[in-house]
Amino acid sequence: MGMKFLLTNDDGIEAPGLSALAEAAAGFGTVSVVAPVECHSGCSHQVTTHRPLRVESRGPGLAAVVGTPADCVRVGLVRVAPDAEWVLAGINAGGNLGADVYLSGTVAAVREAVLLGKPGIAFSYYRNRELDFDWPRAGRWVRRLLPDLLRQAWEPGVFWNVNLPHMPPEAPDPEAVRCRLDPHPLPVSYREEGDDLYYDGNYHGRRREPGCDVDVCFGGRIAVTHLNLFD
Repeated sequence: MGMKFLLTNDDGIEAPGLSALAEAAAGFGTVSVVAPVECHSGCSHQVTTHRPLRVESRGPGLAAVVGTPADCVRVGLVRVAPDAEWVLAGINAGGNLGADVYLSGTVAAVREAVLLGKPGIAFSYYRNRELDFDWPRAGRWVRRLLPDLLRQAWEPGVFWNVNLPHMPPEAPDPEAVRCRLDPHPLPVSYREEGDDLYYDGNYHGRRREPGCDVDVCFGGRIAVTHLNLFD
């Protein structure tokens, strides 16, 4: 029968990255999806405790929650798929590298799963603005990675954060590299328009520690990072 997976994301239940992840995971077991109705990119680990959570059925094994990614994991593991063995989040439309892991709703979903005693993997797809996303290709890369990651012995408090590079169509498939989280902060700058400030930090221009996840992914390889909540 294979494994039982709970899938979610922060881009919303209609996102193509979620469909690509579901297709990749279906090759290894049973998939249940509990994802936000709307995009919650950058929401970090917000949860809803001050108002009701509406859960909308979208078909067998598919539910949409008017809430955050962490809410979806809570609802999923408590009400929808309590027998899930793994929680997978993504595939996020954009990288979640280095300091991004503290802002990302995708990563927070897996962090919530780990807090609730389930192993998990967050998948993200770095965006090169000069190229279109190729979701079928990203899904194939995820499917190639899953066997190795799923057979790793799990320790409470740890999870995987995976970032796919954005490669030209003619480029060969990238290798996967185990690497550390980059320690540098995100670029912080603002554009002033009247009395308002607009964030305009150059994501691609961020500092890169050689051999860490930002450097690996920007260099065209898949960055696979092992994170520990209790470090």
